[in-house]
Amino acid sequence: MDLLAHLEAYVATVDEASFSRAADRLGIAQPLLSRRVKTLEEHFGGLLFDRSRRQVTTTEFGVLLLPYAQDVLDRAERLRQVARSARRSAVRVVAVPPDCGPAALARVIRAGAEHGVTLGVRELGPEPREAGLADGSLAYALVRVPPEDAPLRVPLGVGSAPAADSPRGAPPGPRPRAVHLEDLRPRRSRDAAGGRPTALALLTTAEDQVPFAADRLARAVARAGLPEGLLRPAGPVATALAETLAGRVRLLCTEPFARRHGVAWAPLHDTSLHRGYAPRASHRQPGTGGVPRWLVSLLAAGVGAGTAPPPAGPPPGADEDAAARLAARG
Repeated sequence: MDLLAHLEAYVATVDEASFSRAADRLGIAQPLLSRRVKTLEEHFGGLLFDRSRRQVTTTEFGVLLLPYAQDVLDRAERLRQVARSARRSAVRVVAVPPDCGPAALARVIRAGAEHGVTLGVRELGPEPREAGLADGSLAYALVRVPPEDAPLRVPLGVGSAPAADSPRGAPPGPRPRAVHLEDLRPRRSRDAAGGRPTALALLTTAEDQVPFAADRLARAVARAGLPEGLLRPAGPVATALAETLAGRVRLLCTEPFARRHGVAWAPLHDTSLHRGYAPRASHRQPGTGGVPRWLVSLLAAGVGAGTAPPPAGPPPGADEDAAARLAARG
């Protein structure tokens, strides 16, 4: 028996002194209300209403139970109100990639407050973001997907040491030429130790080490004829940045990340190697539904989606054949 529904039928009938009016008040059919009252009488072992008269009247037994029934209904309503308030005030955690800018994350939190939602932001790697959505510890997250299937696409490029005459904090100049991976082949200059062509290692962060992205990048590196071992996972981001700024390595990163840290940057020509993100909501947290549009736009700005559109193609007259370019370069 649904005790609350049966008590509501009982209290409404007392208030209205009519089965039909009580049914209208509750939005149910009168036979259903009558059955609920009868079931309640059987449950408590006594008549609640005197049906022998034209107007329904409450029995002494019914009058005795009425304040207790009303108290149960009042407590249930307060419980529902507390639950609604708790849902509104609960912190909903949003997971983003670790290389988002603090200002962008602050805008996410502030916009949440403006929309009546308390948001917390956590910077997590790709796998923890997906796991958090699955177990319900996260309300929303940006999930890595192939760029061709992604609603949010972020150009990925090669970060390197800035030119000596490029001061830190200078406004960005013209958009740099897109980088082909074969452009990263070892230079013809000789190093002092072994007389071999030198090449700078290309470091990847955890954000680009998800299986599908790592596999694509490894195949692209092999097709470009780059030396084995040139592609390496980066360690701590601070160390990778220091080595990049010192000119000892190159770093795969996004343009906003490079700009924040004073790194020279050029987009990868192969857009299939760029980052793709899908904003998703957890199905384990009540009331989340889908990701709100206002949140999607802020998350897109946070990861740099749309700030650097992928190259439309090579400049007019450029040779599309990678093998021909390699042959021309020796």
